[in-house]
Amino acid sequence: MGVNLTSIIVKHILSLEELRGKIYAVDANNYLYQFLALVRMPDGTPLKDSRGNVTSHLAGLISRTTRLIHDYGLDMIFIFDGRPPYLKKLELSKRREVRERALKDWEKALEAGDYPTAFRKAVVSSRLTQPMVNDAKRLLELLGIPYVQAPSEAEAQAAYMASNGSVWAASSKDYDTLLFGASRLVRYLTISGKEYLPSKGTFRPLKPELIIMDEFLVHLKVDRAQLIDLAILIGTDFNQGVRGIGPKKALELVRRYEKLENMPRNILSKVTPDFNDIRTIFMKPEVTTHYKLGYGQLKEEELYRFLCSERNFSRNRVETAVVRMKEIYSRKREAGLDEWLR
Repeated sequence: MGVNLTSIIVKHILSLEELRGKIYAVDANNYLYQFLALVRMPDGTPLKDSRGNVTSHLAGLISRTTRLIHDYGLDMIFIFDGRPPYLKKLELSKRREVRERALKDWEKALEAGDYPTAFRKAVVSSRLTQPMVNDAKRLLELLGIPYVQAPSEAEAQAAYMASNGSVWAASSKDYDTLLFGASRLVRYLTISGKEYLPSKGTFRPLKPELIIMDEFLVHLKVDRAQLIDLAILIGTDFNQGVRGIGPKKALELVRRYEKLENMPRNILSKVTPDFNDIRTIFMKPEVTTHYKLGYGQLKEEELYRFLCSERNFSRNRVETAVVRMKEIYSRKREAGLDEWLR
């Protein structure tokens, strides 16, 4: 879920055209969950092949990704989550409980024939399993699109790649990417321009958002270490926040007292005792320096075999993606961008 900085964030609303020609490190798990939530039947059932394998995430991945690269000139490197920090166990447990409750509610709604409610509950029950992640990696490899297996948090790896100039920006829905030190964060690389809100059963309009770290910190009048302390007060994936403290109150406290250790006793006593460990997770995250940025090779026949023969995709749908990728490779060669063709 990440930390909630919405009320104090400084952002630029952009069009996809304004993001053209740049390289993005994309939080893959975050990206795939969007497809698992929305690519479903009217009763909330995810798309599946004849063997029962979920394919919603693959349908979204091949369609949106090839369009973003082909139509809008966005080069994308997908970053997959690795082993979560030990302090994330509580948050992951909470998420499992929410999914399990939503799954039961979905089944009840189906029995009652209440499909709108069933769809809302099914969205919340979405679960990305390791076999589904493996399928996504296989699809990217067959398309020739690069990906990186992070040793721990994908947001941390994406932030590292943005901060060292390997990519222009990290892309994730979660503001945690800023805490990990991303120089730029782009949220909502979406073509549909809308996001489903399961709690309301409606869609809200979306446009890409750009947050520039230096600009954001100057506006808040804090540094990155203080931003992390602010987040700890609010609550992160690694701790519960202090009850009654939201982003604006946390900002006020950090500006006044500079760091958690200086907070009044009635506040500091409510802050997780693990706050130094959380600081370390954000300031010194586990990342890998071993990654490649360029496109691989389009393995056309293997792609058809995987998606059409094994996952029951229509040949026309796969062919559309193949044509896009061939044009992308051709453009790169014509432009002399050999470093992007491995």
